[in-house]
Amino acid sequence: MDVLIVEPLEPEVVQWLGARHGTRHAPQLARDPRDFREALFQVRAVIIPPSVALDAAALQAAPMLRIVGRLSAGAENIDLDACTRAGVEVVRPATASAQAEAEFAVGAVLQMLRRVPVLNAEGLLVGRELGSATVGLVGMTPAARPLAQLLAAFGARVVGYDPAVHASDSLWTRWGIEPLAMRELMERCDAVCVLLTYFTRYQGLFGERFLSACKPNQVLVSLAHSNLFDEAALAEVLASGRMTAAWFDSMEPGMLDPGRPLHDVDTVQVTPRVAGTTRESRVRGAWAVARRIDEVLQSTPARRQFKATSPGDFADLADDPAPG
Repeated sequence: MDVLIVEPLEPEVVQWLGARHGTRHAPQLARDPRDFREALFQVRAVIIPPSVALDAAALQAAPMLRIVGRLSAGAENIDLDACTRAGVEVVRPATASAQAEAEFAVGAVLQMLRRVPVLNAEGLLVGRELGSATVGLVGMTPAARPLAQLLAAFGARVVGYDPAVHASDSLWTRWGIEPLAMRELMERCDAVCVLLTYFTRYQGLFGERFLSACKPNQVLVSLAHSNLFDEAALAEVLASGRMTAAWFDSMEPGMLDPGRPLHDVDTVQVTPRVAGTTRESRVRGAWAVARRIDEVLQSTPARRQFKATSPGDFADLADDPAPG
C-alpha cells in the first residue's frame, strides 16, 4: 500500500489518488494510536489530521515513509526534526486557507468594532466603522495579502509588521501594506490582526512593552499561536479597558482556567481554530496535498521489501533476479 489517508477527505481526491497508487482510506485510525502505527509499516505516504501524532516512535514504525500530508497549514503533533532526519517530507497547503482566514479576520474585527461600544464625545456608547479605522497586520503570512485587500475595500488604512521582513522589502508595496515598527503599530491602530507564524523565539512577543502602548479602545484578533502573548500583560491591558476586546481563534488549553490571569476577563473570545476551515479551503488543501504526494511517489520508486526467512528458504531467494 502506498498511501494511508487518516484525515477525512473529499471523495474525488481519494478516488484520484486511488487511481494512481494503492490507497487505504481509514479515518478511524485517528482514534487508535496503536493501530495507526501498525498500519504505517509499508506505507510510503500518509495524510493525517492535527489530532494524530507523527513523532520519532511513529517514524520508526514506518521505514518506507517518504511524505506526510496535513490539510491545515500548522504542524501540530508532527516532529519536524525527526521527519528531516528520516528523510520524510512534510507537505502543508500554505496558501489554501489564506482567503478563509482573511475573511474570518475581517468578520471578527467588524463584530468587535460594533458589538463592543465605546464612549463618543457626547458621552454616548457607540460602535465604530471599519472604513475609518487603521488596521495593523502582524505577520506577513499568505493570509495577509487577501486580508489587506479586503480591508482596503472597506476604506481602512492598512499597516503591518513582521520581524522577518525588512521595511525596505518590496513585499510591502506589492501587498499594499505600510510597514511600521511594532510599537508604532500598536500605538496607531484601532484594530490589530495577528497572523505571525510561531517560533519559540517569538514567545511572549506581545508583552507589557507593546501591549501597554496600544491605542485606547483597540481591538485585537489573533489567528496565531497564543504563546505569542504574555498572559499577565494581556489580562492587564484588557481589564483596564485600554484594549476593548480580543478574539483568539486558537488558545492553548488551560489559559482561561481559574488561577490564570485571563480567567475573569470577560472581553476575551475564543473560537476552536475555525478561521481557515471552510468547504472551499478544505478542497483546495486536499488537492494541493494529493498532487504533491503523487509527485513524490512517482519520482521515488518503492524500495524492495525483505521478508523474514529461515535457513531452508535461501535456495528460493537465489532464484530472485539480481539488483540492477
